[in-house]
Amino acid sequence: MATIGFTLTFWAWDLIAPLASWYGDRLELSSFQQSLLVAVPVLVGSVGRIPAGALTDRYGAKVMFPIVSALTIIPVLLLIVVKDSYGLMLVVGFLLGLGGTTFAIGIPLVNSWFPPEKRGLALGVFGMGMGGVALSGYFTPRIAEHGENLPFIVVAVALAAYAVLAMFLITDRPDRPVPSASLGTRLASAGRLRVTWELSALYAIGFGGIVAFGVYLPTYLKTWYELDPTDVGTKAAGFALVTVVFRPIGGWLSDRLHPAVVTACALGVVALFAIVQAFDPPLNPGGTVALLVMAAGLGTASGSVFALVSQVTPQAKVGSVTGIVGAMGGLGGFLPPLVMGAIYSAKDSYSIGFMLLSDLALAGCVYAYGRMRAIRPDGGEPTQEATKVTAGRP
Repeated sequence: MATIGFTLTFWAWDLIAPLASWYGDRLELSSFQQSLLVAVPVLVGSVGRIPAGALTDRYGAKVMFPIVSALTIIPVLLLIVVKDSYGLMLVVGFLLGLGGTTFAIGIPLVNSWFPPEKRGLALGVFGMGMGGVALSGYFTPRIAEHGENLPFIVVAVALAAYAVLAMFLITDRPDRPVPSASLGTRLASAGRLRVTWELSALYAIGFGGIVAFGVYLPTYLKTWYELDPTDVGTKAAGFALVTVVFRPIGGWLSDRLHPAVVTACALGVVALFAIVQAFDPPLNPGGTVALLVMAAGLGTASGSVFALVSQVTPQAKVGSVTGIVGAMGGLGGFLPPLVMGAIYSAKDSYSIGFMLLSDLALAGCVYAYGRMRAIRPDGGEPTQEATKVTAGRP
């Protein structure tokens, strides 16, 4: 149920991106304006994970999932009303960001029901809910062909049905620790953990890359490779599908290897193929291979980072830490579309943007392998012995 809810709310969260070119033509938007339109929900959905995670620690997913799903219906339907106004589209896009907060609701729920040795795979399976982006990329433009308002109606009805089912079918673990401290105190406590910000940085690269491609890949494919909207939606959905498949693989590998090693390898692959794409290869086969391999790497890294979260975070703080880490991951997806749009407007090229992605992925690869392998299970600093052992590894 958590995965289904995550999937549906992520579809709602990503409703604007597959139709960005349609909105661009209808409202005569520049490349940067289109980028801003698709990035605003990402920003709000990311920041909103911080209070959503902390509130889930306090009230449980049984309360939070139905409420957030039901509230997301409002901006979904408002998209029908404001489609002819760029300013109002930005406002509704701000509200639509609510759909992106459910990630921080599901992680503590799933984390509480599984023992540590199985959490990597379980969280990876839950993370497959980000396939809502793939569903949106594939189905939204196709549904729109039968009526420009139909995608929003379909998603609103699905969210309403889920909200009702979630009230009855989602169950919080009976013995889960319920914090008594205030929201601000709990967030401050999570924020004081160094590992929170280290994980945030890694997740900003891994999941941020997925979000960035999810919202901007349709624009990139249409602008650079001159594909029609349906073909764009299909290829963008294929990219998202690969990230979805490889997220549980990243979690599964992390149950068997150290999650930091899995993260480092995955980000190393992303860095290499981002360089390949920076040289603007033809879409078939070079560009397709490069983009899909990057999707696999980003999906694997997203799964392994949250396997690491489950290992080093106290159970009572999982929601709060997840909220912060998830927020940073989403924020990692907010800036790249704006940067790519601005670079293309100025230089008529996307190469600089892909080289920046390569630099960030390589930095994450080095940090994950060099530092994160030695972190103690309680999230503290590496012990002297652990550091010596780590340093002695080949």
